[in-house]
Amino acid sequence: MRLSRPTLIFACVSLIATTLAAAGEATGGLRYSITVTKFENKAGWSGRFDVGDAWGTVLTDLLTQTGKFIVLGEKDMRTEALGEQDFAASGRTAGGNKAPVTGQMTPAQLLVKGAITHVQDTSGGGGGVNLGGVHLGGSGGKGEVNATIYVVDSTTGQVLASKSVTGVSTRRGLSVGLYRGPITGEASGYQNDNVGKAITAACDDAVKFLIDQLPRIPWTGTVVQSTNGKIYVNRGSREGVSVGQSFVVGEAQVIRDPDSGEVLDTTITEVARLEVSQVKEKISICTVSSGKASSIRKGMGVHIPQ
Repeated sequence: MRLSRPTLIFACVSLIATTLAAAGEATGGLRYSITVTKFENKAGWSGRFDVGDAWGTVLTDLLTQTGKFIVLGEKDMRTEALGEQDFAASGRTAGGNKAPVTGQMTPAQLLVKGAITHVQDTSGGGGGVNLGGVHLGGSGGKGEVNATIYVVDSTTGQVLASKSVTGVSTRRGLSVGLYRGPITGEASGYQNDNVGKAITAACDDAVKFLIDQLPRIPWTGTVVQSTNGKIYVNRGSREGVSVGQSFVVGEAQVIRDPDSGEVLDTTITEVARLEVSQVKEKISICTVSSGKASSIRKGMGVHIPQ
């Protein structure tokens, strides 16, 4: 059945709107701060764009869409931010309330790093037209991308998990997407061919793997203040904390290897349990549901009950 052009465009826009709405829904739950380092191109592939830059762009975007992570800028972005802070602190700027200040950078709990190990490109070209802001184009051939990813604990430097991921694209015929105008920079054009689509598929596989690891990765916070029976914890709505949530608070005991200094295990001696009564962006105010408030001190660890 042949569709008229207005019907086709309406169907395309409806499909895109539905997809974007679904991607924008936060999945809830507690969130981890995470950053993606640039992946090394060990495949030796070169084309219209930098495969490492494209990988970082796509993976950062997909992680953000999940709603399960506080996604920090890639290393180059954070380096630029630190440079701006240093410049503002040097006394050579006008200053004022808008000047960047030091000591405000959000630390990453998890680091994602790795390498692109294989790229296959037998694409047959692209093309297409833009109708009413919707891109209708053709694509052919095959693109395949393989990468190995590592999840690293930023505190200990320990590799928590690793996996090889693969993305394949063999799309042919009509492709539909929102027209975003020309893409500039080193990653220019990655959205327009099968290698770029294969990167997106591989990154999607990587994100699913990362989400699967979260139940195995301890989520922690810290008591920053205890006043008049109110316990203040340095985790808030940004980290997915909600009113009514329960936490265990206690002294953390770290067991280290005497030879290497490596962290072997961390145990918590529970002194009380907390219930969240108020949530702000970066902080939660809790009351004591069991135990004594007088036993809770600044610097104690806050954990999810087992």
